[in-house]
Amino acid sequence: MILGLPTRPGLRIMVATRPVDFRRGMDGLAALVTQTLSFDPFAGDIFVFRAKRVDRIKILVWDGSGLILVTKRLEAGGFTWPPVRDGAISLNATELRLLFAGMDWTQLARRTMLPVSASTEKT
Repeated sequence: MILGLPTRPGLRIMVATRPVDFRRGMDGLAALVTQTLSFDPFAGDIFVFRAKRVDRIKILVWDGSGLILVTKRLEAGGFTWPPVRDGAISLNATELRLLFAGMDWTQLARRTMLPVSASTEKT
């Protein structure tokens, strides 16, 4: 499990690169996943959202029986976010754990990060 969230083979972890209004709850974020990112919020993938303030994160996932919304605010410092642009990028489980811990996940050696769309094959 990642942060207590369910995992499965082929799990995608998608980070929306544009900040979202953090007053949105799980229904509003699920609508953003569908309308803006063109993904299915009920497929069991993990969706990560950022606020305008770099110290806040929300994670949305469907566990098979309902939506889960995880929210975190760092008491000091901020999360390391990808550059702001349209769409989302994909992270692996280790990068998500580092991001959620408030650590710089971009320092991990990995392949070049490219924007991901719903039509992109699972990694």
